[in-house]
Amino acid sequence: MNGRLVGGLMVCGTTSDAGKSTLVAGLCRWLARRGVAVAPFKAQNMSLNSAVTVDGGEIGRAQALQAWAAGVEPEVAMNPVLLKPTGERTCQVVVAGRPWRVCEATAYHETKPQLLPAVVDAYRSLRERFDVVLCEGAGSPAEINLFDRDIVNLRLAEVIGVPALLVGDINLGGVFASLVGTVELLPPRWRELVRGFVINKLRGDPDLLRDGATLLEARTGVPVVGVLPWIEHTWLDAEDSMALERPMPAPRPASADELDVAVVRLPRISNATDLDALRLEAGVRLRWVHDAAGLGDPDLVILPGSKATVADLLWLRERGLDAAIPRLDATVIGICAGYQMLGDDLDDRVESGAGTVAGLGLLPVRTVFDSEKVTRVCRGTAWVGGVGTSPTDESGRYDGAGLPVHGYQIHHGRVRPEGGEPFVVLDEPAGERLDGVGVGAVFGTTVHGLFDGDVFRRRFLELVAARRGKRWVSDGVSFAEQRAAAIDRVADAIEQHLDLAFVESLIRAAAPLGVPGGIR
Repeated sequence: MNGRLVGGLMVCGTTSDAGKSTLVAGLCRWLARRGVAVAPFKAQNMSLNSAVTVDGGEIGRAQALQAWAAGVEPEVAMNPVLLKPTGERTCQVVVAGRPWRVCEATAYHETKPQLLPAVVDAYRSLRERFDVVLCEGAGSPAEINLFDRDIVNLRLAEVIGVPALLVGDINLGGVFASLVGTVELLPPRWRELVRGFVINKLRGDPDLLRDGATLLEARTGVPVVGVLPWIEHTWLDAEDSMALERPMPAPRPASADELDVAVVRLPRISNATDLDALRLEAGVRLRWVHDAAGLGDPDLVILPGSKATVADLLWLRERGLDAAIPRLDATVIGICAGYQMLGDDLDDRVESGAGTVAGLGLLPVRTVFDSEKVTRVCRGTAWVGGVGTSPTDESGRYDGAGLPVHGYQIHHGRVRPEGGEPFVVLDEPAGERLDGVGVGAVFGTTVHGLFDGDVFRRRFLELVAARRGKRWVSDGVSFAEQRAAAIDRVADAIEQHLDLAFVESLIRAAAPLGVPGGIR
C-alpha cells in the first residue's frame, strides 16, 4: 500500500507464553526498519521482571525490550499498569510508573474499571506521538470470569478501536483447539475484532499445517496470517514464570575450564533478566538450585532479586541453604534482595511487616525497608580485584581505578553498609554512593543489570575462575550485540513467514485517533 502507515494493532495469545511479547518486539523491529515511528503498549502487565525508565518510572521488562526493538526510549505510557505479585493472592500495583497500592486479587479486580481511563489516555498519548502503536494483550482474551472488567485484551481493543491478531503455541500441542476455543468463548462483538491467527513455535514443515489452516478458517472465518518457526535461543528478556522454569544452558560449547554457576531459585524471584548476559558466555553453565542438596560444588552462587525478601529468606532457611552456602568454596554475589539477605539483619515493616529478621551474616550491612520505592537508572564504578584490594588511596578518596558499571535500581530496602570493602560506588546521588560491599569472596549490590556490561562481566568471571584455580577467558561476546541480533532474528522470521501486507492492512484499519471504536 502507498502512503504513510498510521494506526494500531493488538496481539493477543491463547495462553501465557504463547509468544505475544516476542512477536510484538519483532513487529516493532520490522516497522522500525521501514522508517515507521512505532511504540509498544501493554495496558496491564503482571511480571516481577521490570525495567526503569530514564525518568525513574517502572514498567514491564518486555515493554522496555520492545521499545529497544523499535529504536525508541522506554517510557511509562508503554505500560501504564504493572502488577508485581507479593504473595499467592496479593500484588503491588504500579500505575504510571509509581507504586499505587498493594491489593488482594479480588480487590484489584473490582478496582480495574478505575484504571481504564488512565490506560486509554496512555494509549492515546502514544498515538499522538508515534505513527503506529502495537498493543500486547495479557494471558488469554477468553478468560470469561474477567470479561466485565477487562482493561488489557479485547474490551480495550474495542474501546480504542484496534483489530487483533491471536497467537497460538503449536509447540505445546493442541494449537487448533486453543485457537478455535478462544474465539468461540468470545462475545460476538469481540470475536469480530480477531482478524487473523498466527501459529507460533513450529518445529517442522509448515506445509503439513495447510489443511488444518484451511479448516480453521472455514470453522471461524479467521485466516492464518502466518506460521512462525521455532527460533533457537530467543532468550529475549523473559518475564513469564513459565519461561523461567526452562533449562538454562549456554548456547555455545563450553570451554575446558567451565564455570559452574548456581542460581538460587527464590519462589518470588524478580529481575531474573540479570542472568541473561551470563548465559551468553561460552564456558559458563547456569543452573537453578532449589535446596542445599542441589548446590553441589559451584564456582559462583547468585542470590537474585525478590519481591518478597523476608518470605524468600525464610524459604531459603527452610531448604537448608542458609547453612550450606557459607560452607562452599565459591564466590557469592547477592543482587538487591539477595544482597539484603546476605547482611546481618533486615528491618521490614513495609513488605512483610515482620519487623527485624536476621540475615545470613555474610556481609556487614543492615537493611531498613522504606515505604517509598527507589526506582532509578544509575552508573558507577565497581572494584573486583580480589581480597585486600581497596578502591581508595591513602587519603581515603576513591582513586577511579575500578570498572565502569551501569544498571538500574528497584527496591524498598535501604541497605546500610557498616564495613567491608567498597564493591559498587555510584556516580550519584552523593548521599548514597556506596551501593555494594564485599568481604573476601562475598559481594552484594542493589544494582540490577551489572552483568550486562561486558567489561565488568568478564573481569568478575575471571576473578571467580582464578579463585578456583581455573583459567576462564571470554570469547568476546557483546551482550548488547547479541540482544540486537536476537531481535533481528525474530524480525527476519516475521518478514519471511507472515503475510505482512495483511498485517499492514490491519494496522491501517484501526480507528483514527480521537474516534472511539470504529475499526475499519
